[in-house]
Amino acid sequence: MASPRHVGPPDGGWGWMIVAGCFLVTICTRAVTRCISIFFVEFQAYFGQDYARTAWIHSIVDCATMLCGLGFALCYSPAIAMVGKYFNKRKALAYGIAMSGSGIGTFILAPVVQLLIEQFSWRGALLILGGFVLNLCVCGALMRPIALKEDCKTAPEFLEQDYVPEEQKRDLKRMSICSPLIKVWSHECLCYCSRKEYDFLLMPGFMVLAASILFMAYGCSPLFVYLVPYALSVGVSHHQAAFLMSILGVIDIIGNVTFGWLTDRRCLKKHRHFCYLFAVGMDGLCCLFLPVLQNFPLLVPFSFTFGYFDGAYVTLIPVVTADVVGTSSLSSALGVVYFLHAIPYLVSPPVAGWLVDTTGSYTASFLLCGFSMIFSSMLLCFARLAKKIKRMHLRSLTNDIGTKQHIWTNGAIAYSVTAELDQKDGEFLAADTNSYGNR
Repeated sequence: MASPRHVGPPDGGWGWMIVAGCFLVTICTRAVTRCISIFFVEFQAYFGQDYARTAWIHSIVDCATMLCGLGFALCYSPAIAMVGKYFNKRKALAYGIAMSGSGIGTFILAPVVQLLIEQFSWRGALLILGGFVLNLCVCGALMRPIALKEDCKTAPEFLEQDYVPEEQKRDLKRMSICSPLIKVWSHECLCYCSRKEYDFLLMPGFMVLAASILFMAYGCSPLFVYLVPYALSVGVSHHQAAFLMSILGVIDIIGNVTFGWLTDRRCLKKHRHFCYLFAVGMDGLCCLFLPVLQNFPLLVPFSFTFGYFDGAYVTLIPVVTADVVGTSSLSSALGVVYFLHAIPYLVSPPVAGWLVDTTGSYTASFLLCGFSMIFSSMLLCFARLAKKIKRMHLRSLTNDIGTKQHIWTNGAIAYSVTAELDQKDGEFLAADTNSYGNR
């Protein structure tokens, strides 16, 4: 039997179990991926390779997740899309809780991974992490589909409503064998639904968001790869370097939840785009200042600041995407958005590593990351301002046209009244003339 369609997202109920499942998914995927940076030095020492070649390990993991629909992608993207299906009014808060799994996982796993490496070597640590990731099977059991009224009509419903007359519906329902004619109709319906599902790709708002995502993804990825190696290069111990990742992770949680809660408030709900670009821009500024922070006491505030705003904008990516394309296309749009992360994730860490190998320092790499994120923020900001100016211009043109139409209408009414009065005066004058002639 078909599941009943809901008028809108329930904003609760089983939705909180979906949030819990997505929370666990982000721990098992994004947090584990971040912890690969702790393995970076171990890989580099064991294989005897430079920064650029060693960075391909982390890059391929992230790229495969975002580009191919393989591995973590089979869990990560659907879990995030499911949260958007179940929440509307409290969507930002729900995403804040769900995405905080990345921060909590990083906070817990970073020191644990360092201990596992010391006790069992990097090979044993990877085996234990693999066993932990098997908990994704439990998360998948929590994902219960939901059907909403605004979703695209299924092929049988569309077939019955738009292609088959009433007389033929009863005959088709009695038929147990699908005829070739029905197959052709179903194929046409499915093609129609597929085209409708990806109409958002031609929306100007989504195009600008996609371009912004590309630069943002390029800027954020290398830092998670090179924060620990950079800390070690300036004299920080292995445990302190792992602790920096833990700080970044726990503050990431605060950014997830607080920004999610704040942007659900009535005063900020209409300004989610600006909250998102502000968070991205602040992370870019943090990257610009990172090369001058060369001891542990200075790197701790950096981890606090970068972690908070990283959690903030990560929470807002699905929310901003939903505001641009709508809930009905959210699943497909999120797939495209995370697909766009793939190329920067693949390219940026090796490029940053090549700059380190070439220049002998991390300065050029971190500056490139910072300017990339700031450009991402500015691009979205200018697009929003241009849209607002265009809307104000159209509104003024509409008001001018309305004023002219009002004047024209009043003039036409005045003209018709004057003509009617002139006509009546002429009739009275003719009547007086006739009566004078009779006299």
